[in-house]
Amino acid sequence: MILVLEIYSKNLKKDDLILKDFLDNAFNLKSHLMEYLSIRECDLDGFLANAKMNLANSHPGDALNDVSDFYTEVVGDRHVADLAAWHITSKDYIADTLKLQQSFSRDIVLDFGGGIGTHALANAMSPKVEHVFFVDINQTNRNFVEYRAKKLGVEKKLTFCKTIQETRILKFDTIICLDVLEHLADPAAQINKFSEIMDSNSIALFNWYFYKGDNNEYPFHIDDVQIVRKFFETLQLNFLEVFHPILITTRAYKKIR
Repeated sequence: MILVLEIYSKNLKKDDLILKDFLDNAFNLKSHLMEYLSIRECDLDGFLANAKMNLANSHPGDALNDVSDFYTEVVGDRHVADLAAWHITSKDYIADTLKLQQSFSRDIVLDFGGGIGTHALANAMSPKVEHVFFVDINQTNRNFVEYRAKKLGVEKKLTFCKTIQETRILKFDTIICLDVLEHLADPAAQINKFSEIMDSNSIALFNWYFYKGDNNEYPFHIDDVQIVRKFFETLQLNFLEVFHPILITTRAYKKIR
């Protein structure tokens, strides 16, 4: 019993240290950006300040036939900049998502559409997590997070893939999918896929933002009424929400059957 309490206490202390490291400097994100993208410190703030509109302005609008093409062929390092700006300016909110993740993440983790890697890196730092499969269709994102993992010394606990199929894992204990579903042409199909690779004890953390913005600052988000309705119908059919007390948009789910 004493040993169990000691392990629990150590895990809590480790979780606290991970959150502190993120709140202090977002896991050294600015220095990683400057090194990886060869940007001088004096130019970094401007690079980040213009990130959202630079990404929005790069969107081809109705000329885009496949939404995945935007993230694989168009965005380049603009997506990295946009995500970095969000994670730096909204550290308190992101820290709450990390705190939620710490409550549920264990064993084999899928981080789907992991972006600049904040959540995957935090999971890789956790003693409760055996391995993290970082899946992102954007090669720049995968390369950047692999670079960050090596800098932070957690590269052995991360595998980088373009698709879920490349992981060759049949079932995941934890699935993280944050700020991704609104970018997909068929988010309902994606959560159906998640259901297939979960078992009865698996937990998935999802959020979404089906909104293009007041000034179309998110032209790459899905807001079609029929697509969104199908998503919520599919979610309710396949998943049961698991309560958590943190006041953020991310929710926790178990599969119903």
